[in-house]
Amino acid sequence: SMDAIIFDWDGTLIDSLPAIFDANLRVLAEHGLPFDAERYRAAYVPDWRLMYQRLGVPDAQLETVGRRWLELYREIEEVGLLPHVAESLHRLSEAGFVMGLVTAGDQDVVEDQLQRHGVGDLLPVRVFGTDPIASKPHPDPLLLALRQLGRGERIAPARQGGAGPAAMREARAGGTDGHAR
Repeated sequence: SMDAIIFDWDGTLIDSLPAIFDANLRVLAEHGLPFDAERYRAAYVPDWRLMYQRLGVPDAQLETVGRRWLELYREIEEVGLLPHVAESLHRLSEAGFVMGLVTAGDQDVVEDQLQRHGVGDLLPVRVFGTDPIASKPHPDPLLLALRQLGRGERIAPARQGGAGPAAMREARAGGTDGHAR
C-alpha cells in the first residue's frame, strides 16, 4: 500500500508562480527581451538555463541572468502556501505517510520558505534544483528522494504530486503514479 508521497514545491504546495513570473518579467526586461504569459508557456521547462536560452538569453549571460533573477525573486515577500497545505501535510504525517520534496527550486530559497511557513519538519527529504543531480523532469531526483525515504525498492506504490504535465512525465519516468494539482 502507498505510504510515501513526494511533492513538487512551486505551484503545488506554495503559491510562487506569480512571483516567479514577475521575477522573469523583470530580469528579461532588464536585458531587453520580451516576456509575457504566452512566451512563458511556450518556453517553460524546469531547467531554467534551457528556458532562458529559449527566451533569447545568450549562453554567455545565462549565469548572470540567473543570479539576477534570484535577487529579484528574493525581494518578493508575498509568496505563501496554497490553501490548506499546512493542515494537509500535518494530517498526512499523523496518518503515517513519509514525505519528501523534489523541486527545481534553489535550495536556499526553498529552505527559507519551508521554515518560514512551518512545514520544514514535515518534508524531511528534499532534492533541489541546485543539487548535483540531473534536472527535473529527469527521474533521478525523484528516485533519489524515494531512496532517501527508504522506498527505493518500492517505487510503484509511491505517489508524486506536482503541477502540470512535466511533473506527470517525471513521475511516469520514475515509475510512480503522478497526481496533478
